[in-house]
This record gives sequence, C-alpha cells and structure tokens, in this order.
Amino acid sequence: MDTIFALSSGRGKAGLAVIRISGERAHVAVDVLCDGALPPPRRAALRLLRDPTGEILDEALLLLFAEPASYTGEDIAELHIHGGVATSRAVLETLGQIEGLRGAEPGEFTLRALENGRLGLDRIEGLGDLIDAETEAQRKQALRIFGGELTRKTEAWRTDLTQIIGLIEAGIDFADEGIPPASRKQAETVLDRLSAALDAELTGVAAAERIRDGFEIAIIGPPNVGKSTLLNCLAGRDAAITSSLAGTTRDVIEVRMEINGLPAIMLDMAGITPSATGVEKMGVDRALARAAAADLRVALTEDGQWRDDALPLVEDDLVLRAKADL
Repeated sequence: MDTIFALSSGRGKAGLAVIRISGERAHVAVDVLCDGALPPPRRAALRLLRDPTGEILDEALLLLFAEPASYTGEDIAELHIHGGVATSRAVLETLGQIEGLRGAEPGEFTLRALENGRLGLDRIEGLGDLIDAETEAQRKQALRIFGGELTRKTEAWRTDLTQIIGLIEAGIDFADEGIPPASRKQAETVLDRLSAALDAELTGVAAAERIRDGFEIAIIGPPNVGKSTLLNCLAGRDAAITSSLAGTTRDVIEVRMEINGLPAIMLDMAGITPSATGVEKMGVDRALARAAAADLRVALTEDGQWRDDALPLVEDDLVLRAKADL
C-alpha cells in the first residue's frame, strides 16, 4: 500500500502547520528529509529539513508513531513546521519527490483508520462533526460520539439481543420440556429493557439533528411589518436590506448564529400577501414552503394577532406585535 502524505492543518497562514505521513515508508521519508537521527516513537525532536540539493527547507518538530499504535494503524510521521504558505508548499513538493510517496486523497487517513480497525463508522462520523462544530452544543455532542458513547450503547444492545436469542433458541431446542418460567421471565425483562433503550434513542434523534444542522427559525408576517429589521437586530449586522417600501425582500435570507451555545438559522423571507403576482408571488410561495418546514415560526403582526390561513401556526410558534416602539 502506498505511503501517503498531506497537510493536516488548515490551509493559509498560521503560526504552525502539520504535515502527516502514513504508511510503511513514513519513517524512511522523514529520515531522508531530516538532519540527525530519528527520535524514538512518541518523543518529539527538533530537526532541520532539507531538499534533495541539501538546501534547508525549514526547522521542524518531528514526531513519530509506530504501527499499530497510531491514528491509521500504520507507521506515521508528523512534521510540525512554520505555517507559511510557501514553507508548506516546499515541504509537500519535496515529499512528493520521494519514491513510494504520494499525496493523500480527501479522507484517506481516516479511511485507513477504518480499514485497520482503529476507528468505527460511528466514531468517524463523530470526528467529522467535531471538525465541523461551530457551537458549544455541537462540540459536546460530537465529542460524545467520537469518544465512543454510541459504540458502548450498541455493544450493550448487541449483548441483550444475544441473550434474548439464546433464551429463545433454548426454548426451541427443548420444546418438549417447555421454557422454564424463570427463563421466559428473564427474556421478557431483557426485551423490555432493550425496547425502552431503543425508544429513548429514537426520541433523541430529532434533537441531535437540530444540534448538528441548526434549529431553523422563520420570521414571517405581511409585507413591511419589520421582519428584515428584526433579523438585522438579532444578527447584529445589516444582513438584509430594509426599506419603507413593501416587498423589498423577495427571496429567503439565511443567517446562522449561536443562541446560548445552540446553532440557529434565522430565516427572513418575503411578506405573505394573497394578492401577490409574478415574481412577488414566487417569493411568497417560497416563504410559505420554507416557513412550514421550519422548527419554529415567529409571526410579526401589527396588532399581535395572526389571522393568515395560508400558514397556520402550531402551539410553540410565537406571535409578536411588530413596531411596538412606534
């Protein structure tokens, strides 16, 4: 299998950049680049990096991991270099000139971790969510999954299922004797426990998805009632154009924000009016469809009463009097 390498830190200027190399030639590759002997695994060492002509590329912190005790389960080398764009490019180009090395495909390090049994699919999903986390709630949820919370749950479910199957098979194998009452009761108890655990997990799916993807809040109301002004106030910037003219907003405007550590997507949209035609009607139709699919609707009205049958509200929706300051 090829030895692969890639910039594992973010692209662009930074104080540090991390280049990861994984595969059977990972330690050989850094031995080619570095002045001095290689350090023992898991012990950092400062080394000069040189290109094939002997010119110094950078001064780097070198860290080695030996298989199978590494992220991918293979030999790994990490070069912690200065984070300039030119420096990263020079080191990567030099690695590409070493026989047996090639640039990694997107996600290939994690794919090798999966293939070598270092990570399961659930932990890989948690890792992806952890990298993408923008709010505190997203970080905590992703860290629980990456830490193996789901793995531990599924292993417990597997144990319960195995026990239930064993009790049922015993009853089939010894059908003439019948299943002892104690065994039947034990099977029913385990089945009830498993069923309750699965029901609880399914109940939490919707909340987990909202934490991951964001809680959608649609600001609705008639034209020129102040929807865009409210959005701009919540966003703390001019995210939407405001005007005294009705119908300024024609399309759905999305603004992502964090509310008490939770991700929220505020939606500003065209004012709802039955008399709309042409482009304005297209905006109203989009507004109705998006608002109906949102998790919460904030209805702005002149008098605090919502009377629009085109978009009925549900129990948790909010109806607010707009422009109360006027």
